Amino acid sequence: MAGPKLTFIGAGSTVFMKNIIGDVLQRPALGGTEIRLMDIDPHRLEESEIVVRKLIATLGVEASVKTFTDRRAALDGANFVVVAFQIGGYEPATVTDFEVPKRYGLRHTIADTLGVGGIMRGLRTVPHLWAICADMLEVCPEAILLQYVNPMAINTWAIAEKFPAIRQVGLCHSVQGTAAELARDLDIPVDDIRYRAAGINHMAFFLEFEHRQPDGSYENLYPALLKGYREGRFPKPSSWNPRCPNKVRYEMMARLGYFVTESSEHFAEYTPYFIKEGREDLIEKFGIPLDEYPKRCIEQIARWRTQADEYRSATRIEVKPSKEYASSIVNSVWTGEPSVIYGNLRNNGAIASLPANCAAEVACLVDASGIRPTVVGELPPQLTALMRTNINVQELTVAALVQEKPEHIYHAAMLDPHTAAELDLDQIWNLVTDLLAAHGDFVPEWARPAGNRRAA
Repeated sequence: MAGPKLTFIGAGSTVFMKNIIGDVLQRPALGGTEIRLMDIDPHRLEESEIVVRKLIATLGVEASVKTFTDRRAALDGANFVVVAFQIGGYEPATVTDFEVPKRYGLRHTIADTLGVGGIMRGLRTVPHLWAICADMLEVCPEAILLQYVNPMAINTWAIAEKFPAIRQVGLCHSVQGTAAELARDLDIPVDDIRYRAAGINHMAFFLEFEHRQPDGSYENLYPALLKGYREGRFPKPSSWNPRCPNKVRYEMMARLGYFVTESSEHFAEYTPYFIKEGREDLIEKFGIPLDEYPKRCIEQIARWRTQADEYRSATRIEVKPSKEYASSIVNSVWTGEPSVIYGNLRNNGAIASLPANCAAEVACLVDASGIRPTVVGELPPQLTALMRTNINVQELTVAALVQEKPEHIYHAAMLDPHTAAELDLDQIWNLVTDLLAAHGDFVPEWARPAGNRRAA
């Protein structure tokens, strides 16, 4: 049976592409999918094609694969579009986002979602997402855009502002990934846990986190999490990265009453409390991994060199289900079989206490009609207040992009919690100018500085 046409833009992200396509091809109704791989790097594109062909052979499915360096051609007639790319790459863009702020004493862990790094990444990324959307309206207007690019909230918001007709969802694995982490701390199978989360990407919270009992009832797990943290039993040592002990989130749970769905290394730089110049005691106490993202990039680049050779020489490629939502969405829309995912969409009142136009992350129902967010209502006021400190930065970055007003880039940085806690106004202004200058052609022409700007 013929399957959908799925275009993967940024297919040179081979390992992530392998996970998504592997998930799709393991679903019985999607075995005949036409896989379209698009990337601007012919060498990485060739590597990804080899991987997909071996996935098809390993699984024994009837899928086909085509490769493109022309984006519009890859999109023509697509039913689903997966996007996963990093404009500017690790070098020079990520290095710039870390090294320039260090000159001002501003240090980061990940710098891809909020803060000056997230702002710059949004400026680099959104114009390319808009270009994809413009092509989609012309050659595949009914396709669903599955967007896996950071800064997720800024990107989703900006697409909704400029291309409201595009059917899109921003996808992240933080909700289901954190549920699995907490289950591991509690020594409870994650399938025995029921949860409900809501908020914004990388700052959603588990509003309910419960353990199913033998009699069918559910026990609130928050008292056990708090008790374990206060007794020093939680968090358990990281099973995947010893540099990231996850203490920040437990501390915030103790203060706010709810557990956030994105990692401690991320969350440390979304708030003004944990990374402070001259406070190495905080860095040590909470195990904050400064410069974590560059370290991961270097490790991933080195690991890929070995992995690429292994893929080329292998006759079969092992396929394991990932925790990503993409295949579930494709399956539900294509077959009508319903599913529930956590996705990022224009809020439109789903979370009553957040702005209607922001990008909200909530549980969504998926079936043949598409992706529909569930209604959450009001969040606890302390959670709403904390999210708004991040939404302010997102809103001003989107305003800068939509209106092409450079001054809003500076305003966004002024309101960033971590930046404002460390730097004065002159430092923030000069830092933004330096970052824009350093990124050069990677940011839109209207954003490139003609000298230091002053507030309008």
